[in-house]
Amino acid sequence: MSMVFLRRSTHLLTAVAAILCTSLAHAEPAHGISMYGAPALPPDFVSLPYANPEAPKGGAITLGNSGGFDSLNPFIRKGTVPWQLRFLTHESLMGRSWDEPFTLYGLLAESVEVPDDRSWVTFTLREGATFSDGTPVTVDDVIFSYELLGSEGHPRYLGLAQQIDSIEQTGPRSLKITFNTDNRELALLAGLRPILSRAQWEGRDFANAALADVPLGTGPYVVSDYEAGRYVQLTRNSDYWGADLPFRRGTFNFDSIKLDFYGDTSVLFEAFKGGQISALREFNAEKWATQYNFPAVTRGDVVKSELPHQKPSGITGFVMNTRKPPFDDWRVREAMIQAFNFEYINDTLTGGAQPRITSYFSNSSLAMQPGPADAAVSALLAPYAEDLPPGVLEGYALPVTDGSLRNRRGIRAALKLLEEAGWTPQDGVMRNASGAPLRFTLLLEQSNTEALAIADIYLGALRRLGAEVRIETTDSAQFKERETAFDFDMTYMRRAVSLSPGNEQRFYWGSEAADQPGSRNLMGVVSPAVDGMIDAMLSARSETDFNAAVRALDRLLTAGRYAVPFWQYTDGRIGHIREMKYPDTLPIYGDGPEYMPQLWWYDASGQ
Repeated sequence: MSMVFLRRSTHLLTAVAAILCTSLAHAEPAHGISMYGAPALPPDFVSLPYANPEAPKGGAITLGNSGGFDSLNPFIRKGTVPWQLRFLTHESLMGRSWDEPFTLYGLLAESVEVPDDRSWVTFTLREGATFSDGTPVTVDDVIFSYELLGSEGHPRYLGLAQQIDSIEQTGPRSLKITFNTDNRELALLAGLRPILSRAQWEGRDFANAALADVPLGTGPYVVSDYEAGRYVQLTRNSDYWGADLPFRRGTFNFDSIKLDFYGDTSVLFEAFKGGQISALREFNAEKWATQYNFPAVTRGDVVKSELPHQKPSGITGFVMNTRKPPFDDWRVREAMIQAFNFEYINDTLTGGAQPRITSYFSNSSLAMQPGPADAAVSALLAPYAEDLPPGVLEGYALPVTDGSLRNRRGIRAALKLLEEAGWTPQDGVMRNASGAPLRFTLLLEQSNTEALAIADIYLGALRRLGAEVRIETTDSAQFKERETAFDFDMTYMRRAVSLSPGNEQRFYWGSEAADQPGSRNLMGVVSPAVDGMIDAMLSARSETDFNAAVRALDRLLTAGRYAVPFWQYTDGRIGHIREMKYPDTLPIYGDGPEYMPQLWWYDASGQ
């Protein structure tokens, strides 16, 4: 029962008091918080279950990125930032356990407190938490951070800000956030906001920060040196305030991490072969099997490690911009999917070793089930039945080709769909009733060699359809600008999803994000049904109801035909110098942005 209700209730005072006492009885400080049930780890846990608490500190490694960077502020829309930065230099009130979906443990906050209805949350800060310059983290800094990020920060922070009714200091080290929406995840989401220094940013133009304006963080690493577009040097803070926290024990073990930048992934791979890079994630199974046989591997100086996981596939593929023709018609989008000869492309580029993405949450228990929707999913979708894309209720599956180069069946299906959508071949060119050709541009980042290789094969099929398609390549900065402004017809998209999807789904595919520059709704989904399933997911009171809502959402996105899916990455693959070690126990999420290098360590003996 919400506190707002209590304020407005006209019941007798004694009844209100009884209800209030019941609510408060369930709102007690805790060391962690979970969406459903209680956190798995006790208050006195020694370390995270997938960390090595005895891992030694020391050593220096170099990691490589393709493209470049022109900003060191990960929290604003402007600029291209090294993606690793916010995981290494900044912290939030709570931290994720990558072994428990929807579970957080105290980090900058020593405790969290919520009522049964999750209408508010209270955090109490740890004594001794400091920024990298030694200044203490205060409640004032926390409140300032929420307000700053919610008004001037990256669009991914706006959703939470709009659902906060008030933030108030409740004690020397505590604050209370009250929400205006029935959304059980908000308490967790609030715990994951990065905390910035008020003294650094008050009165300054945060949204247009220059490259030299590196935000102060509370994390284990600081930016100690950089050269625009070429490298960033990170050094472990010897005075890091959280070094002895159980949540941090066995993590962030390298003394220094250098991020080097290369023009494209091919040059990056050559740098790794030449010993200039310490570790490299490989996403192509064929390349892993056939090209990781260079001398350093055969000598044992470089080790090939495979890390399985239980993560959903997410979506990787060519996304179509539905904000404008021709991709505002689902039949044209389905034609693009039918023309994509996945089996041939997969065999050519990966040796057929990587299974196809079959939905946005495939490879997990959250994925839509094959065939017609079950009763729970159907009930959620029923209010929107008249406006659903074909296949949502009755079942939708991606086409399977015979693996031959021509893909005649797929091309015939695509031609039929285009004809139904009003396109006819005229002198070898597909045209609509007004004579305009089926013409569009596929925008790609020039450093994305895998996407370029896929596009080269795909282009042949599209031209066989009579489409006039051009591949346009840009550098990373221009690509980011074009993507932010939705200035493309078709482009590459890779969107990871987790076993605990939540409010970020609005930012990925919610209607309000469709025309919000910088949002991740690249396809421009505007769908009351999608919005409704996200609402149902966020207000679910049980894991069963939550799963049904996510499966319904998955059906809408997949049958909406917004993207041409590629293959999924069922195992993490990392090539690394033998001195780099990792724990024997893996989290259910496997490798990810907060696994390597955070859980790894340096062993000079290489044994």
